Amino acid sequence: MSDDTPIRFDTKIAVLLRADLEPWQRLNVTAFLVSGLGTTVPEVVGKPYEDGDGVAYLPMFRQPVMVFEGTKETLTAAHARALSRALPCSVFTSDLFTTGNDRDNRAAVRAVGTAELDLVGLAVYGARNGVDKVVKGARMHP
Repeated sequence: MSDDTPIRFDTKIAVLLRADLEPWQRLNVTAFLVSGLGTTVPEVVGKPYEDGDGVAYLPMFRQPVMVFEGTKETLTAAHARALSRALPCSVFTSDLFTTGNDRDNRAAVRAVGTAELDLVGLAVYGARNGVDKVVKGARMHP
C-alpha cells in the first residue's frame, strides 16, 4: 500500500541567477551552485533510484529546486541576506567563466572581497520562510 499524501517541505532550495546570463551559462551556473548542497547538507538528498528492471541510479535532491532570476543588485542584496541569516549558500561569480578547474575557481573567489563579488548566481538552503526572505525581489525563472 502506498501513501499518496502530498509532501510539503519546511525547507527550500533556491537558486538565484542574474537575468542577463546566456542560456548555457544559466544551466552551467545552476549545476555548479547546487553541487555542494548534497555533500554539506546531506538531508537534502533522497534515496537512490531503481527502475522496474532493478537498474540502480544515483540519488537526487528530495525536494524541488526553485530557480529565480534577478538583477545584479537583486543578487547582491540576496547574498547579504543569506549571509546575515547564516544560511548555507554557494556563489558563482563572473570570474568563474574564465577558469577551468576547481582550484582556479576557489582562487578567483578568494581574490575578491565579499562586497565586491561580481555575482551571477547564488544557491541557498534553509527554512522555507528564511529562503523566501533571501530571494525577495527576484522572480521565478521563466
